[in-house]
Amino acid sequence: MARQHRLVIPHLPHHVIQRGNNRTLLFHADEDYGFYLGAVKSALRSANLALHTYVLMTNHVHCIVTPPTRAALAKAMHRIGQRYATYYNQRYACSGGRFDGRYRSTVIDTDTYLYTCMRYVEMNPVRAGIVTAPHLYRWSSHAAHAHGVEDEIVTFHPMYVELGATRSERQAGWRAICEDALPEPDLAAVRHAVHFGGALGPVRLPAEDADDALPAGVQFLPP
Repeated sequence: MARQHRLVIPHLPHHVIQRGNNRTLLFHADEDYGFYLGAVKSALRSANLALHTYVLMTNHVHCIVTPPTRAALAKAMHRIGQRYATYYNQRYACSGGRFDGRYRSTVIDTDTYLYTCMRYVEMNPVRAGIVTAPHLYRWSSHAAHAHGVEDEIVTFHPMYVELGATRSERQAGWRAICEDALPEPDLAAVRHAVHFGGALGPVRLPAEDADDALPAGVQFLPP
């Protein structure tokens, strides 16, 4: 059976998930998380991809990225998977791929669901019972958004920038947004989109030739 083509729309954010083989651990030590993030940094640069939000769990990864072209996302994910598998197999004396098949991705309707998806990603460790608050988890973008901790792989999305005129205002705004758990209908909507793919919310398909410009409105601001 032919594999279903992923929906990838340049200039719109995408929620991406990749799991370990049979949900086995991807990360065992701080060095593993650090190497993975280094692979992400290299892939982002190579594919000209903007990463806005992420969390590294023990056996899976969530991120929100904006691809500049239809091919950029697949290029970046392939590069990350290849580099991390080589590292992991050498470190732990094993062989084979480390990820459970192809990654999953969902196009996000920015105005309606971006904040929801960002909260969904960064609150993952809280829902999993690993920590009681998102700022207590080291391996995510929450510290950059909520507390101004420098994170060189994070590109602030324009909607995050709109939370305030200054860094402190944006950080306070994001902390307020993340104070409460996501309502169950929002959780269900994100999980449904993750499971079935496609789009979360109404998204408009771009013109066929709108494939090569940089992500519209993305700002490379310091935390």
